[in-house]
Amino acid sequence: MIAKLTGILDDSGPDWAIIDVGGVGYLVHCSAKTLTHLGIRGDRVVIHTELQVSETDQRLIGFASAGERGWFRLLTAVQGVGSKVALAILSALSAEEIQRACAGGDAAMVARAQGVGPKLASRIVNELKDKAGGIAPIAAGAGTPPIEGLGAAPAGSVSADAISALQNLGFKPATASMAVAAAVKELGEDAGLNELVRVALKRATG
Repeated sequence: MIAKLTGILDDSGPDWAIIDVGGVGYLVHCSAKTLTHLGIRGDRVVIHTELQVSETDQRLIGFASAGERGWFRLLTAVQGVGSKVALAILSALSAEEIQRACAGGDAAMVARAQGVGPKLASRIVNELKDKAGGIAPIAAGAGTPPIEGLGAAPAGSVSADAISALQNLGFKPATASMAVAAAVKELGEDAGLNELVRVALKRATG
């Protein structure tokens, strides 16, 4: 799992960027807001990523912050919202605006995104309304104390990424770690990140 890239912005387009990391160019698909955040060619950049793998494709999605990535994961959990639609929403609205729209049931704000009709916008705010109140675009950084439930999860591990994802969605460290611990117990140590986050979310909200 590639969770973050630190390198040089080599090139960019309407919805993508190439990040040169030690001579290796990573093609990363991004929202318009993330592309703006990256700056200009030659700038040093740090970008959070989500690796998506399907039967016919494999791509990296890039985000300016872990909070934006957390919203991407939450949005794509809604039926009918794929990565393209989620990036369109993140291009039109900041993480804070999406949070306010979902918490307030403002489907019209979400419908401002390209390709998002009123019906889908309503489904998004209805499904995420209960979760949006506590969501904050923050992430545990260096110096964060060990989290209860899993002890000190190794940095970069699937468990640590899952805990970070739940914290990005507004859950307290103890709640996030215990939910992930329960999910690991249920799914096993080899569980993938997406499945782990999905089950942990059920545990945290149940």
